[in-house]
Amino acid sequence: MKVFLFSLSFLYLLTSPSFVEAQAKFALPTDLSKLPGKGALRDYEAYLKRWPEFREKWSKSVEADRGSVVFLGDSITQGWGNDFKGEFPGMKLANRGIGGDTTRGILIRLEDIHEINPAAIVMLMGTNDIEVNISPEDAAYNFELIYKELKAKNPDTPLILCRVFPSSEEKDRPKEEITKLNELCESIVRNDSQVTVLDTWTLFANESGDADPTWFKDLLHLNPEGYKRWAAALRPLFATLGFLETESDDFKPEEGFVSLFNGKDLTGWGYRPTPPRKKPKKPRPNALKFVEIKEAESFDGKTISSDGRYEAINGRLVAKTPAEGRRIQQIWTTAEFPSDFILKLEFRATPNADSGVFIRKPQLQCRDFPLAGPYKDLENYKAQDWNEIIITVKGGKAHSTCNGEVLEDAMAVPETGPIGLEGDRGQMEYRRIRMKKLSE
Repeated sequence: MKVFLFSLSFLYLLTSPSFVEAQAKFALPTDLSKLPGKGALRDYEAYLKRWPEFREKWSKSVEADRGSVVFLGDSITQGWGNDFKGEFPGMKLANRGIGGDTTRGILIRLEDIHEINPAAIVMLMGTNDIEVNISPEDAAYNFELIYKELKAKNPDTPLILCRVFPSSEEKDRPKEEITKLNELCESIVRNDSQVTVLDTWTLFANESGDADPTWFKDLLHLNPEGYKRWAAALRPLFATLGFLETESDDFKPEEGFVSLFNGKDLTGWGYRPTPPRKKPKKPRPNALKFVEIKEAESFDGKTISSDGRYEAINGRLVAKTPAEGRRIQQIWTTAEFPSDFILKLEFRATPNADSGVFIRKPQLQCRDFPLAGPYKDLENYKAQDWNEIIITVKGGKAHSTCNGEVLEDAMAVPETGPIGLEGDRGQMEYRRIRMKKLSE
């Protein structure tokens, strides 16, 4: 009898007006002619079941999720789970990933994002489009609609665009198609300071441009170490946006060392005039941008540079990811240093970031070394974590190490000059910048 009553109750639930209405509200649409975007929607059983189930579940947690940092995407995003594997302690997060989703599927469920008023949105999408033969052009068209709608609804919300991960030909995701899609999507958001592009393609690619099995369980979905790697890539951006590492750095220089950066503002730093550059006769639309400075500018007492590129944030001097993709410029100490010295600093780079430390003007490359080079074989380098550089200048030669490994043994430097930090590609952070003058 109890089984019979349970069956009747369950049958009533399935046929009740509220249940039927909910299913209709959240179900995957079948009439594509009235939907925005291009390309077919997925139609396999698990996806058709998952799509409305997840959306209905999310509708019941709108208030709880309001103001979260939202992860928007497909099964790779879904794979974070609701606890995000404990990788972002203290952050309020919401997972809006549905396994199997395409850019068009994501486009038509954006209301799930708008209603929770997100604090930031992390986007990863497009790999499934390639598998089902939606062209990179059509997938990029859908992405542009997503991007424009997110901006219209959330004009002040930071957007992080993760480059589509590499996969494999055997997964029907050839590298040429992924590369094309990434290029198209990046061209759509280029020059928009609301968007930060994170190079998660290079982060997970092997030398041939396919998925590195080290980080994947099946050349498509990340394994546990892969999620740790993705988390490490995101944390510096979350810190810059104010979601992590919100306390000031209480580091005190060693005896004899003097701080060149006070950790609170850009006092002692500024822009210096740059030599004039010859203008190309036919400039390329996405050409590398070199910033020209005509007059010296001091940032004493200011927390951010006049163009917003450099900012002092809780003990970190941050060279932010440029909206142009690559934007080369330097911030310099206003002081010059004619005496021999030891310079110590720590840096942290997002994947494939490119920067440099200038020693009386000559540049020591400072990058995400394993991915960006030139020192790709460093054994002690910590990816997307803090690394220490020590530079000793004696008699016009600079000896430099990274975490104890030699970068340059005897780089020639002028008799005097300032210290500079470059911004180029990706985000670079510097902290604990200090100097000790050596005895004559």
